[in-house]
Amino acid sequence: MPPFVHWPAWPRVESAVPADPAVEERVRSILARMTPEEKIGQLVQPELAELTPEDVRAYKIGSALNGAGIWPGGNRHADPADWVKTVDLYWEAAEAAYADRPFRVPFMWATDAVHGHNNVYGATIFPHNIGLGAARDPELLRRIGAATAREIAATGMDWTFAPTVTVPRDRRWGRYYEGWSEDPELVHAYAGEMVAGLQGGGGPEGLTAGARVISCVKHWVADGGTAQGGDRGTCFASEELVRNLHAAGFVSGLAAGAQSVMASFSSWENPANYDHSPHHGPPYNAKVHGSRYLLTDVLKRAMGFDGIVISDWDAHAEVSGCSVGNANYALNAGLDVLMVAGREAWQSVYRNALAGLRDGEIPASRIDDAVTRVLRVKMRAGLWERPRPRDRVLTHDTAVLGCAEHRALAREAVRKSVVLLKHTGGVLPLPRSSRVLVAGSGADAIQKQTGGWTLTWQGNDVELPDLPGAVTMAGAVREITGEGRCTVDPFPGTVDPTAHDVALVVIGEDSYAEMRGTVKPWRSLAYSELKASYARDLETLRRLRAAGLRVVTVMLTGRPLYTTEEINLSDAFAVAWLPGTEAGGITDVLFAGPDGERAHDFRGRLGFTWPGSRRASAANRIPPHIPGYRVPPEEQEPAGEHAPLFPYGYGLSLDDPDPHRHPLPLDTFEDTAPPPPAAGPLPVLGAGCGSGSGSGYRFRIGGHNTWSRVDVSPEEPVDCLIVRSEPCGPDDPPGALTFAFKGYPVAFVYAERPEPDAQPLDLRGYAEDGGRLAFRVRIGEPPSRPLLLACHDDYPAQPGLDLTERLAVLEPGRWHELAVPLAELAELGMDLRHVDVPFMLYTEGTAVVSVAEVRWLPGGEE
Repeated sequence: MPPFVHWPAWPRVESAVPADPAVEERVRSILARMTPEEKIGQLVQPELAELTPEDVRAYKIGSALNGAGIWPGGNRHADPADWVKTVDLYWEAAEAAYADRPFRVPFMWATDAVHGHNNVYGATIFPHNIGLGAARDPELLRRIGAATAREIAATGMDWTFAPTVTVPRDRRWGRYYEGWSEDPELVHAYAGEMVAGLQGGGGPEGLTAGARVISCVKHWVADGGTAQGGDRGTCFASEELVRNLHAAGFVSGLAAGAQSVMASFSSWENPANYDHSPHHGPPYNAKVHGSRYLLTDVLKRAMGFDGIVISDWDAHAEVSGCSVGNANYALNAGLDVLMVAGREAWQSVYRNALAGLRDGEIPASRIDDAVTRVLRVKMRAGLWERPRPRDRVLTHDTAVLGCAEHRALAREAVRKSVVLLKHTGGVLPLPRSSRVLVAGSGADAIQKQTGGWTLTWQGNDVELPDLPGAVTMAGAVREITGEGRCTVDPFPGTVDPTAHDVALVVIGEDSYAEMRGTVKPWRSLAYSELKASYARDLETLRRLRAAGLRVVTVMLTGRPLYTTEEINLSDAFAVAWLPGTEAGGITDVLFAGPDGERAHDFRGRLGFTWPGSRRASAANRIPPHIPGYRVPPEEQEPAGEHAPLFPYGYGLSLDDPDPHRHPLPLDTFEDTAPPPPAAGPLPVLGAGCGSGSGSGYRFRIGGHNTWSRVDVSPEEPVDCLIVRSEPCGPDDPPGALTFAFKGYPVAFVYAERPEPDAQPLDLRGYAEDGGRLAFRVRIGEPPSRPLLLACHDDYPAQPGLDLTERLAVLEPGRWHELAVPLAELAELGMDLRHVDVPFMLYTEGTAVVSVAEVRWLPGGEE
């Protein structure tokens, strides 16, 4: 592995999988005989739900993937044999596609196995990266990579989009937990080990082994450095910081032999990031997916990477000059394989790329370079020599998924990653004979342990039956104390505290992934202020402390959060991050062994600084390897008001004296700015407003588990997976829209200001004035589930107001006026200080609802 140093220029990386003249000659021989159609087929990667084996044969598609929440037959409990059968069908189709050719190009299957083989029922679920970073054990990463590779191979797959080597610098980012550390040195130390575990170490012989898979370091580059933690946002860092902060994991990952790199959704605003076709189409918008500088000049030429550069899910569509069905600009920038989800979209991308090759828009040399890279990686992985998936060695031993050895490794990883932040009075380790009250929102909630990217994208809808053998904290405690000495009550009200020796309070964030997990820039990073259920955790701690019970708190989280009061209310406070299914790794360090002696000590050390204020969103350790480092404007000085409560590397062992005076100082800042007065009606939809009109609001369709948002047209119907919208007729109120909800959980329609005007409004004055959120509504089909009203776009962080009773009394098919007092929204806890979406309806059920004349009204206004 190359040493971790300051790189004054982009380093040339020597890969552990070097160029092989014999491989290169075989690649050239095949490439010379391929038709344009065959070449483009190698560059398009659809996903399982939008691709058939017949498509593979017709288009000679070179690879496919299964996204999170996509399973054979739509069955989330599909077993390994189902996966092998599915992958085998596509492999067979690719073979048939080349049956009449003098050569063959084998098929390659990819998956997002980012913390174990997490999309497959029964697989081992390892802790997310944020926890593994706290373990400070690079060798552990190699073993986890090898175990994950075995499980992937057992399902007949060849390629994983892992590891994520991001360096997160803003806690508001919804993918924060995908990073090992805010410090690039630790990321550099880990990336190469994980790649070596997945691929089998140096040399091509590792890659060709049956129990190894192709790895992918992602997301190139600086996805963790976007301003305000914006998902798919913009990084403004200098090139030196991009190289020395954000590229560290790529340097070691590529040196270990990683054969693919995934580009980042984010943008990089820098003069070096030039428009490679300034006279063709709209000006380049700095998206990394369209950056010839970062993809080609830096990654391929300067660093010498000769593997595959793959796009993220439909990410080419965000590059100016591209669309969801046309990726030619991004191909010219240096993308080699295009991950395109929708069936119409990938076929359109295929056609446009083929046309671009034929008319010279895409040089033949660019296509040949991309195809060469695909063939090279497939050949290095031994795919020409591997039998069909059903005949491979590991696919006959599918018991490897979730096997005892791998589960024990996952438990070891959990045990090593728990960080003890406070320990007073010798409360730990707990005697196994203790009478334990297990409380808190995370007491028996598997989703809080496993987090996003677990069977489904957001991971918030998994239950214990979806994860065979999974153990919650409550279950892990029962295994030690027995049922009789363990009481489980997340929010105890009637439980007698004196009947217990200790309260084990498990608090933590609900499961989330990208987009839905991003915290709005104006929101507090205090745990208790993010959701009402989190506030109940704080109230639980206060009640238990007042009752005189000893309290041990365990926090499950995907990012450091302001929790000073929660720490003060605890005798011991430990952070277990997102540990996965093996909660026994947490009780290993909390409880004494069967002999009454200490079984395991706390080894975890913070890979991130812990905030001392609710506004410390981007205060990070100063990287010591960068000469003259200055904190960039997008981050916060880790001093003064943003000084960390606990520094990077902090963590107690059981014998360590707690170095802090208690109680720890609380952040007492309050924003006392008065609300601006209500300045007349605020129109959102109606005559002269609506989408693209004078009010400045557009309506959009979104879903809790969908990747993108769809604009509503005021002139024509828009039909998507979750909602159909269409404008109403000429006899209806001007601008009225009808929305047909299709039963997708959760689907919403909402109004927002488009960029660059998308700043939240302080509308507290409307509530204080006794105002209302008024609109006209017509019920075409009554909601099958509650229809809720909200004024935000960070579901489910903020609540919604159930309109069921109001709608039930309305005569269907006729227009009615609804006026909801804003005091009701404020009482529910909606943030009226920062209203970015002044109107949103959402439901998990079906409904046909028309809305018109949406407006905020001060008191007394009609």
